[in-house]
Amino acid sequence: MRLFWGFFLLGVLGIVLAAIIGYQSYSSNKELAFDYEQQGMNDQIVIKFSHVVAENTPKGLAAIRFARLVDEYTNHRVRVEVYPNETLFSDKNELEALRKNEVQMIAPATSKLTDVAPEWQLLDLPYIFPSYAALEESLTGEVGDELLKKLEKDQLKGLAYWPNNFKQITSNTPIRTPADFNGKLFRIMPSKVLERQFEQFGASTSVLGFNDTFRNLEGNNLNSQENTISNINSKKLYQVQKHLTISDHGYLGYAVVVNKQFWDQLPQDIQVRVSKAMDETSSWLWSASQELNQKQLDQIRNTSDINIYKLSEEEKKQWMKEMEFIYPEFEKQIGHDLLKKALEIRNKHVNH
Repeated sequence: MRLFWGFFLLGVLGIVLAAIIGYQSYSSNKELAFDYEQQGMNDQIVIKFSHVVAENTPKGLAAIRFARLVDEYTNHRVRVEVYPNETLFSDKNELEALRKNEVQMIAPATSKLTDVAPEWQLLDLPYIFPSYAALEESLTGEVGDELLKKLEKDQLKGLAYWPNNFKQITSNTPIRTPADFNGKLFRIMPSKVLERQFEQFGASTSVLGFNDTFRNLEGNNLNSQENTISNINSKKLYQVQKHLTISDHGYLGYAVVVNKQFWDQLPQDIQVRVSKAMDETSSWLWSASQELNQKQLDQIRNTSDINIYKLSEEEKKQWMKEMEFIYPEFEKQIGHDLLKKALEIRNKHVNH
């Protein structure tokens, strides 16, 4: 009899262990059916936040900060899961993943939204923002508000702008004058404005994902690229390029975008608290991104052999004069009134 009960108990224990292992396997490999209000799971709302850059960049640090603030302000009712460095979706498919609600939040470079709303081409115009003050005035004011509203027709909701900084040029030979662009092959983000920006100077372009840039520069499939210092540093692009020109010729920043249907289904008090966390994070980033880019420029200067050249004010004016010739080509797509508002801010700061 004792032997019988021993076998019986071992059998029960085996069934229980099998059930536990099976449940763990299911829960880690199966997607739960989506519920906009995400009831159950201890009533916690999960926001999957996917982005494509490193955690030590302005966007990466802001995402971490935002997640922490959301947890605090919602008293743990909302959990933001941050997936950096294309761990979920790449440059090419993160927008489609957002539309399908496979993620609830992304922060793409503004250039990637030009196919959704052509008005966003405004932000790619070279030297449309002659200073950080002009950039902040535009994006935190009427110009920025109008652009965010343009996304709603595609069931996207723009929550904020996250600045990185101005773009610089790296290449295998020095670029100091417009003539130095002739014959170069630049990696760019998908944007008709960026194509024309370099065509204006006799260069050609290739659209590539951010995380493919290093490999293509290293393999000499490209010889030049434009990016912010923090991105040049995080992906070590300075290791495969000989020259860096500090030009501040264009803006690179991000729009934090959420699936609109998901957002509209959130309780109003949650929307308010998540928005508060977003506003505070964005405010912090306006100054932090400048500091980080400067710190990482110093790091590149002190730890690499890349030749760094900063345009003089006269050289910058010459670049600006030649690059602004492309503005009229995009006025119709951007909209006359929107471009006029941006130019008024630009000219005010240029003449200041």
